Amino acid sequence: MRLFVTATAALLLGNAPPQPFTIGDVDQLADISEPVFLGDGSAVVYVLTTRNLTIDAKVSDLWLAPWGHGEPRPLTRTATISEWQPTPSPDGRRVFFLSDAAEDETVQLWSIALRGGKARQESRVPGGISDYALSPDGTRAALIAEVGGTQPPAEGLRSQPPLVIDRLGFKEDGRGLIDGRVAQLMLLDLVSGKAAQLTHGTTDTYTPSWSPDGTRIAYVGYRDEAADRARNSDIFLIEPRAGAQPRAISASPNADNDPSGTPMRPAWSPDGQQLAWVTMGETRWIYYAPHQLSVADLGDGTVREIGRIDRFTYYPRWSEDGRGILALVEQDRDTWLARFDAETGSVSYKTDGAAFVSAFALGPDGKLAALEADNNHPARLFALDGNSRLLADPNPWLEDKALADTRDISFPSSDGTEIHGLLVTPRAGNVPEGTRPPLLVRVHGGPVYQYSHEFMEDWQVFAAHGYAVLAVNPRGSSGRGFDFSRAIYADWGNKDVADVRAGIDWVLAQGLADPHRIGVGGWSYGGFLTNYLIASEPRIGAAVSGAGASNMLGLWGVDQYLREYEQELGAPWDKPETYARLSYPFLQASRITAPTLFLCAGDDLNVPCAGSEQMYAALRSRGVPTRLVVYPGENHGLTAPSHLRDRIERSLDWYDRHLTGASSPASP
Repeated sequence: MRLFVTATAALLLGNAPPQPFTIGDVDQLADISEPVFLGDGSAVVYVLTTRNLTIDAKVSDLWLAPWGHGEPRPLTRTATISEWQPTPSPDGRRVFFLSDAAEDETVQLWSIALRGGKARQESRVPGGISDYALSPDGTRAALIAEVGGTQPPAEGLRSQPPLVIDRLGFKEDGRGLIDGRVAQLMLLDLVSGKAAQLTHGTTDTYTPSWSPDGTRIAYVGYRDEAADRARNSDIFLIEPRAGAQPRAISASPNADNDPSGTPMRPAWSPDGQQLAWVTMGETRWIYYAPHQLSVADLGDGTVREIGRIDRFTYYPRWSEDGRGILALVEQDRDTWLARFDAETGSVSYKTDGAAFVSAFALGPDGKLAALEADNNHPARLFALDGNSRLLADPNPWLEDKALADTRDISFPSSDGTEIHGLLVTPRAGNVPEGTRPPLLVRVHGGPVYQYSHEFMEDWQVFAAHGYAVLAVNPRGSSGRGFDFSRAIYADWGNKDVADVRAGIDWVLAQGLADPHRIGVGGWSYGGFLTNYLIASEPRIGAAVSGAGASNMLGLWGVDQYLREYEQELGAPWDKPETYARLSYPFLQASRITAPTLFLCAGDDLNVPCAGSEQMYAALRSRGVPTRLVVYPGENHGLTAPSHLRDRIERSLDWYDRHLTGASSPASP
């Protein structure tokens, strides 16, 4: 009775013990993105994305966080449609944005008064737009829209006309099969509402950016179809008038602001005399070589590389005084905001520590804001004005959750290479006394990606159910330089698998997990490595392979990576032995005994379901416990809340079902 009264009093006083993070909590998570200052620096506009369970979709609204005092407030309130990519008007009266609110359900440009009210549709481009940039005077907008391609069927006809395809890269996840459609730059007059096409040709254009005086638009594109095939994108300039001819600014034989990776706008210096962007490494290294910062002098046409560091650099922006360039720089398990001196290239950091910065905003008078996440917090908006000051936290309720601890680990691989990772250990109350927890090994996608100090909801759910979670950054991962990334070039499933196995060895040697209950799982390249692990690591007792592949010949021409395969692996008819070697899990399926759940997205062209279907069929044919789950209507990155929740819940159920053997004693 005394305990009951004490617990009741604690609840009444608001001092209830923290509860573990549950699968249901996943639905409550909100994401914050795309911060941008109002022109006077009084507030930061950002995008807040939540999960509408009624319509089973993610929806986003625009919010406003005051720079000084005051709570964030919504600028739009739309339960079933979304707004994103905000840009305040120069006069400070309105905010422009993209939205899917048009009657024909296309994405168009909209605006809304800062004081609130009804949003106004600004563009009516057939088929919709995918990107825009507002002119400095706010009277025009540069748009990206598709033109050409197969026309819709005549009224009354039920059949669709055939798609006629001529280009090499004829598939793109989220875009579908690409016939004669070409993404072109258009100019929208915001007074008349009329839009005119600026660029022409057979190759796509991307990410427009206006010069400060409004006389030129910089964008990313290709010189010709051969450049498109080689991924040699360039920076172009064009005047915002009918009949203007584009002029290439960059001269690198490699990709500039590679649109097939992370789309980034060319960045203008405040005086309009220089442009900054990131240049990728040699074409043959595709995504393995870190991006480097390039600057063009538009007066004499020279292009120079500044601040060369052996790390990936993203989203360059000029400082207000034109003396520095700010950008995100990836580090080992972190991403920080850096400042490059525009003359010397010296680098200093605005953020540090165990954190992941995903975006930043520059305001007047040197104001700086950034989105930063860590092990226990999804992205939050901070003011960087001496001390890091919190402006907006979309998930304050997480402070009342009993989250599992995450710590950094390092260990040697089989050849002595030092490997880094993260280890999540379940709280004491979630593991039966006197036992070691089962171990779940998480393998990241990419392959040039890394696990960072950021909030991982699935890890927290697994830990709350008594699992230790091991996340390894094997060779091939980003964050530790070019040599570390390219170690797996055309050699997937070799060194990286050895590194993951070494991580398992280290955890078991430390007595931190049960050696008889080990599971593995990952998505995309993580699914590929999961397949490799179950074919080569007999200790694996259960696996969940998401959006993976193993029969590489069966994926060539089926997914969207024709160019990348040819550049890294060679053509199948020239290098059949390479494709056979990388198809080890499929060709050696007779070695697999671990019960494996295969997951895939029905409309995924990045890693189509064919890869999961083939592995599922191989295991089903051999009588190995297996199951195939397809998420209909989804692309590579799942978005439906029910599917996101189901992926975690179903994975947990699979591990629980097949990792229920006798546990080992906790003592060494």
